[in-house]
Amino acid sequence: MSENVSVEGREHWTRKDDVRLFLWQKFAGKPDGKPAVLFVHGSSMASQPTFDLAVPGRPDSSVMDWFARRGFTCWTVDMEGYGRSDKTRDIYCDIANGADDLAAATSYIARAGGARRFLTYGISSGALRAALFAQRHPERVSRLALDAFVWTGEGAPTLAQRRKKLPEFLATKRRPIDRDFVRSIFARDHPDCAEPRVVEAFADAILALDDSMPNGTYIDMCSKLPVVDPALITVPTLVLRGQHDGIAAFDDLVEFWKRLPNPDKQFSVMAGISHASFQQKNYLMVYHILHAFFTQPAPVYAG
Repeated sequence: MSENVSVEGREHWTRKDDVRLFLWQKFAGKPDGKPAVLFVHGSSMASQPTFDLAVPGRPDSSVMDWFARRGFTCWTVDMEGYGRSDKTRDIYCDIANGADDLAAATSYIARAGGARRFLTYGISSGALRAALFAQRHPERVSRLALDAFVWTGEGAPTLAQRRKKLPEFLATKRRPIDRDFVRSIFARDHPDCAEPRVVEAFADAILALDDSMPNGTYIDMCSKLPVVDPALITVPTLVLRGQHDGIAAFDDLVEFWKRLPNPDKQFSVMAGISHASFQQKNYLMVYHILHAFFTQPAPVYAG
Protein backbone atom coordinates (compact mmCIF):
# COMPACT_ATOMS: atom_id res chain seq x y z
CA MET A 1 0.00 0.00 0.00
CA SER A 2 1.18 3.54 -0.74
CA GLU A 3 3.16 5.38 1.92
CA ASN A 4 1.00 8.42 1.10
CA VAL A 5 -2.14 6.85 2.54
CA SER A 6 -3.30 8.95 5.47
CA VAL A 7 -3.46 7.21 8.86
CA GLU A 8 -5.71 8.58 11.59
CA GLY A 9 -5.10 8.26 15.33
CA ARG A 10 -7.79 8.34 18.00
CA GLU A 11 -7.42 8.29 21.76
CA HIS A 12 -9.84 6.37 23.94
CA TRP A 13 -10.29 5.96 27.68
CA THR A 14 -11.83 3.22 29.75
CA ARG A 15 -11.85 2.05 33.34
CA LYS A 16 -10.76 -1.08 35.14
CA ASP A 17 -12.79 -0.58 38.29
CA ASP A 18 -11.45 2.78 39.55
CA VAL A 19 -8.34 2.74 37.33
CA ARG A 20 -8.39 4.89 34.20
CA LEU A 21 -6.70 3.32 31.16
CA PHE A 22 -5.54 5.06 27.99
CA LEU A 23 -6.06 3.35 24.61
CA TRP A 24 -4.69 4.47 21.24
CA GLN A 25 -6.19 3.44 17.88
CA LYS A 26 -4.82 3.95 14.36
CA PHE A 27 -6.39 3.15 10.99
CA ALA A 28 -6.55 4.32 7.37
CA GLY A 29 -9.90 5.33 5.92
CA LYS A 30 -12.57 3.90 8.19
CA PRO A 31 -11.89 1.39 10.98
CA ASP A 32 -15.14 -0.54 10.63
CA GLY A 33 -14.96 -4.17 9.55
CA LYS A 34 -11.18 -4.39 9.46
CA PRO A 35 -9.13 -7.06 11.23
CA ALA A 36 -7.90 -5.68 14.56
CA VAL A 37 -4.36 -5.89 15.89
CA LEU A 38 -3.76 -5.43 19.61
CA PHE A 39 -0.18 -4.44 20.49
CA VAL A 40 1.01 -5.07 24.09
CA HIS A 41 4.02 -3.17 25.46
CA GLY A 42 6.77 -4.37 27.79
CA SER A 43 8.21 -3.56 31.22
CA SER A 44 10.04 -0.30 30.67
CA MET A 45 8.06 1.83 28.23
CA ALA A 46 4.47 2.80 27.45
CA SER A 47 2.55 1.83 24.34
CA GLN A 48 2.95 4.76 21.96
CA PRO A 49 6.78 4.98 22.12
CA THR A 50 6.93 1.25 21.37
CA PHE A 51 4.36 0.96 18.59
CA ASP A 52 3.83 4.46 17.19
CA LEU A 53 7.36 5.86 17.14
CA ALA A 54 8.34 8.55 14.62
CA VAL A 55 11.97 8.78 13.50
CA PRO A 56 12.77 11.31 10.72
CA GLY A 57 14.31 9.60 7.70
CA ARG A 58 13.38 6.11 8.91
CA PRO A 59 10.26 4.98 7.05
CA ASP A 60 7.58 3.04 8.90
CA SER A 61 9.06 3.44 12.37
CA SER A 62 5.45 3.21 13.54
CA VAL A 63 4.34 -0.41 13.29
CA MET A 64 0.78 0.81 13.88
CA ASP A 65 0.95 2.98 10.75
CA TRP A 66 2.50 0.14 8.75
CA PHE A 67 -0.32 -2.25 9.61
CA ALA A 68 -2.99 0.45 9.27
CA ARG A 69 -1.88 1.09 5.68
CA ARG A 70 -2.32 -2.60 4.97
CA GLY A 71 -5.95 -2.73 6.00
CA PHE A 72 -5.88 -3.29 9.77
CA THR A 73 -7.26 -1.27 12.63
CA CYS A 74 -4.56 -1.09 15.29
CA TRP A 75 -5.03 -0.78 19.04
CA THR A 76 -2.70 -0.47 21.99
CA VAL A 77 -3.18 0.34 25.65
CA ASP A 78 -0.97 1.79 28.38
CA MET A 79 -0.93 -0.73 31.21
CA GLU A 80 -1.78 0.59 34.66
CA GLY A 81 1.26 2.44 35.98
CA TYR A 82 2.55 3.39 32.51
CA GLY A 83 2.30 6.33 30.17
CA ARG A 84 -1.03 8.11 30.26
CA SER A 85 -2.88 5.49 32.30
CA ASP A 86 -3.38 5.89 36.04
CA LYS A 87 -0.35 5.54 38.32
CA THR A 88 -2.09 6.18 41.62
CA ARG A 89 -2.39 2.74 43.21
CA ASP A 90 0.42 1.60 45.50
CA ILE A 91 0.91 -1.74 43.74
CA TYR A 92 3.66 -3.46 41.76
CA CYS A 93 1.61 -3.69 38.51
CA ASP A 94 2.60 -7.29 37.78
CA ILE A 95 1.92 -9.45 34.73
CA ALA A 96 -1.46 -10.66 36.01
CA ASN A 97 -2.52 -7.05 36.51
CA GLY A 98 -1.52 -6.35 32.91
CA ALA A 99 -3.67 -9.22 31.70
CA ASP A 100 -6.54 -7.60 33.62
CA ASP A 101 -5.82 -4.36 31.74
CA LEU A 102 -6.07 -6.20 28.41
CA ALA A 103 -9.39 -7.71 29.46
CA ALA A 104 -10.71 -4.23 30.34
CA ALA A 105 -9.38 -2.73 27.09
CA THR A 106 -10.87 -5.41 24.86
CA SER A 107 -14.20 -5.19 26.68
CA TYR A 108 -14.24 -1.46 25.98
CA ILE A 109 -13.41 -1.96 22.29
CA ALA A 110 -16.20 -4.51 21.92
CA ARG A 111 -18.70 -2.21 23.66
CA ALA A 112 -17.65 0.67 21.41
CA GLY A 113 -18.58 -1.38 18.36
CA GLY A 114 -15.06 -2.45 17.51
CA ALA A 115 -13.58 -5.91 17.29
CA ARG A 116 -14.36 -8.82 19.58
CA ARG A 117 -11.35 -10.93 18.52
CA PHE A 118 -7.83 -9.64 18.12
CA LEU A 119 -4.62 -10.48 16.36
CA THR A 120 -2.54 -10.04 19.49
CA TYR A 121 1.16 -9.17 19.64
CA GLY A 122 3.15 -8.77 22.83
CA ILE A 123 6.84 -8.04 23.37
CA SER A 124 8.97 -9.05 26.39
CA SER A 125 6.81 -8.81 29.52
CA GLY A 126 4.08 -7.67 27.13
CA ALA A 127 4.34 -11.10 25.56
CA LEU A 128 3.77 -12.61 29.00
CA ARG A 129 0.77 -10.32 29.52
CA ALA A 130 -0.58 -11.25 26.08
CA ALA A 131 -0.05 -14.97 26.68
CA LEU A 132 -1.82 -14.85 30.06
CA PHE A 133 -4.65 -12.85 28.47
CA ALA A 134 -4.97 -15.51 25.73
CA GLN A 135 -4.90 -18.25 28.37
CA ARG A 136 -7.74 -16.55 30.26
CA HIS A 137 -9.74 -15.28 27.25
CA PRO A 138 -9.09 -17.45 24.19
CA GLU A 139 -12.39 -16.29 22.70
CA ARG A 140 -10.91 -12.80 22.33
CA VAL A 141 -7.68 -13.82 20.56
CA SER A 142 -7.71 -14.99 16.96
CA ARG A 143 -3.92 -15.31 16.61
CA LEU A 144 -1.15 -14.72 19.16
CA ALA A 145 2.40 -13.51 18.51
CA LEU A 146 4.93 -13.62 21.36
CA ASP A 147 8.14 -11.64 20.79
CA ALA A 148 11.12 -11.63 23.20
CA PHE A 149 9.11 -14.05 25.34
CA VAL A 150 10.36 -15.99 28.34
CA TRP A 151 8.79 -19.12 29.82
CA THR A 152 10.82 -20.51 32.76
CA GLY A 153 13.74 -18.11 32.39
CA GLU A 154 16.27 -20.94 32.25
CA GLY A 155 19.33 -20.01 30.21
CA ALA A 156 18.56 -16.27 30.05
CA PRO A 157 21.73 -14.30 30.96
CA THR A 158 19.91 -10.96 31.21
CA LEU A 159 17.51 -12.38 33.79
CA ALA A 160 20.40 -13.96 35.70
CA GLN A 161 21.94 -10.49 36.07
CA ARG A 162 18.59 -8.89 36.88
CA ARG A 163 17.92 -11.38 39.71
CA LYS A 164 20.85 -9.87 41.60
CA LYS A 165 18.74 -6.73 42.01
CA LEU A 166 15.58 -8.54 43.13
CA PRO A 167 15.79 -7.19 46.71
CA GLU A 168 15.84 -3.64 45.26
CA PHE A 169 12.79 -4.35 43.11
CA LEU A 170 10.89 -5.82 46.05
CA ALA A 171 11.72 -2.84 48.26
CA THR A 172 9.81 -0.31 46.18
CA LYS A 173 6.86 -0.34 43.78
CA ARG A 174 8.63 1.68 41.06
CA ARG A 175 12.17 2.14 39.72
CA PRO A 176 13.56 5.31 38.13
CA ILE A 177 14.49 5.34 34.44
CA ASP A 178 16.56 7.78 32.40
CA ARG A 179 18.22 8.03 28.99
CA ASP A 180 21.15 5.84 29.99
CA PHE A 181 18.74 3.13 31.05
CA VAL A 182 17.00 3.18 27.65
CA ARG A 183 20.38 3.01 25.92
CA SER A 184 21.31 0.00 28.07
CA ILE A 185 18.42 -2.02 26.59
CA PHE A 186 20.22 -1.91 23.24
CA ALA A 187 23.79 -2.18 24.55
CA ARG A 188 23.48 -5.28 26.73
CA ASP A 189 23.14 -8.01 24.06
CA HIS A 190 24.58 -6.88 20.71
CA PRO A 191 25.08 -3.11 20.37
CA ASP A 192 25.11 -2.96 16.56
CA CYS A 193 21.53 -4.17 16.17
CA ALA A 194 20.01 -0.67 16.46
CA GLU A 195 20.91 2.74 15.08
CA PRO A 196 21.86 5.31 17.75
CA ARG A 197 19.43 7.88 16.30
CA VAL A 198 16.57 5.39 16.69
CA VAL A 199 17.58 4.63 20.28
CA GLU A 200 17.65 8.36 21.05
CA ALA A 201 14.22 8.94 19.44
CA PHE A 202 12.87 5.99 21.41
CA ALA A 203 14.32 7.42 24.63
CA ASP A 204 12.81 10.84 23.86
CA ALA A 205 9.35 9.28 23.44
CA ILE A 206 9.62 7.12 26.56
CA LEU A 207 10.92 9.89 28.83
CA ALA A 208 8.27 12.34 27.63
CA LEU A 209 5.71 10.13 29.39
CA ASP A 210 7.53 8.50 32.31
CA ASP A 211 10.49 8.95 34.63
CA SER A 212 9.86 5.70 36.52
CA MET A 213 8.37 2.29 35.83
CA PRO A 214 6.52 -0.32 37.93
CA ASN A 215 8.62 -3.16 39.31
CA GLY A 216 5.99 -5.89 39.07
CA THR A 217 6.99 -7.44 35.76
CA TYR A 218 10.67 -7.48 36.74
CA ILE A 219 9.77 -9.24 40.00
CA ASP A 220 7.66 -11.80 38.17
CA MET A 221 10.36 -12.47 35.57
CA CYS A 222 13.07 -12.78 38.23
CA SER A 223 11.25 -14.89 40.82
CA LYS A 224 7.85 -16.22 39.70
CA LEU A 225 8.32 -17.85 36.30
CA PRO A 226 6.56 -19.61 34.74
CA VAL A 227 3.46 -17.43 34.92
CA VAL A 228 1.71 -19.00 31.91
CA ASP A 229 0.96 -22.61 30.99
CA PRO A 230 1.50 -23.39 27.29
CA ALA A 231 -0.94 -26.31 27.50
CA LEU A 232 -3.71 -23.79 28.25
CA ILE A 233 -2.92 -21.49 25.31
CA THR A 234 -5.21 -22.95 22.66
CA VAL A 235 -5.07 -20.26 19.96
CA PRO A 236 -2.73 -20.26 16.92
CA THR A 237 0.62 -18.95 18.19
CA LEU A 238 3.83 -17.54 16.73
CA VAL A 239 6.95 -17.39 18.93
CA LEU A 240 9.46 -14.77 17.74
CA ARG A 241 13.02 -14.91 19.07
CA GLY A 242 15.74 -12.38 18.25
CA GLN A 243 19.07 -13.99 17.37
CA HIS A 244 20.92 -12.05 20.07
CA ASP A 245 18.21 -11.72 22.74
CA GLY A 246 19.55 -12.26 26.26
CA ILE A 247 16.10 -12.77 27.78
CA ALA A 248 14.40 -15.07 25.26
CA ALA A 249 16.58 -18.17 25.67
CA PHE A 250 16.28 -20.48 22.67
CA ASP A 251 15.92 -23.86 24.44
CA ASP A 252 13.43 -22.42 26.92
CA LEU A 253 11.24 -21.15 24.07
CA VAL A 254 11.45 -24.39 22.12
CA GLU A 255 10.20 -26.32 25.15
CA PHE A 256 7.33 -23.83 25.51
CA TRP A 257 6.52 -24.08 21.79
CA LYS A 258 6.48 -27.90 21.90
CA ARG A 259 3.75 -27.81 24.55
CA LEU A 260 1.37 -25.51 22.65
CA PRO A 261 -1.62 -27.72 21.78
CA ASN A 262 -2.82 -25.95 18.64
CA PRO A 263 -1.04 -27.42 15.57
CA ASP A 264 -1.29 -24.01 13.89
CA LYS A 265 1.91 -22.70 15.45
CA GLN A 266 5.22 -21.28 14.27
CA PHE A 267 8.66 -20.49 15.69
CA SER A 268 10.78 -17.81 14.02
CA VAL A 269 14.34 -16.80 14.80
CA MET A 270 14.94 -13.22 13.65
CA ALA A 271 18.46 -12.68 12.30
CA GLY A 272 20.37 -9.66 13.56
CA ILE A 273 17.77 -8.81 16.22
CA SER A 274 18.44 -8.43 19.94
CA HIS A 275 15.59 -7.51 22.32
CA ALA A 276 13.49 -4.53 21.18
CA SER A 277 12.71 -5.76 17.68
CA PHE A 278 10.69 -2.81 16.29
CA GLN A 279 13.57 -0.43 17.08
CA GLN A 280 16.25 -2.57 15.40
CA LYS A 281 17.91 -2.17 12.01
CA ASN A 282 16.03 -5.26 10.80
CA TYR A 283 12.60 -4.01 11.90
CA LEU A 284 10.99 -4.38 8.46
CA MET A 285 11.82 -8.08 8.52
CA VAL A 286 9.92 -8.36 11.82
CA TYR A 287 6.91 -6.59 10.31
CA HIS A 288 6.95 -9.03 7.39
CA ILE A 289 7.04 -12.12 9.61
CA LEU A 290 4.23 -10.79 11.78
CA HIS A 291 2.09 -9.73 8.81
CA ALA A 292 2.48 -13.15 7.19
CA PHE A 293 1.32 -14.86 10.37
CA PHE A 294 -1.61 -12.50 10.88
CA THR A 295 -2.80 -12.91 7.26
CA GLN A 296 -2.25 -16.66 7.01
CA PRO A 297 -5.36 -18.47 5.76
CA ALA A 298 -7.02 -20.84 8.20
CA PRO A 299 -6.35 -24.50 7.37
CA VAL A 300 -9.11 -26.08 5.29
CA TYR A 301 -8.20 -29.57 6.53
CA ALA A 302 -7.70 -30.18 10.23
CA GLY A 303 -6.80 -33.86 10.11
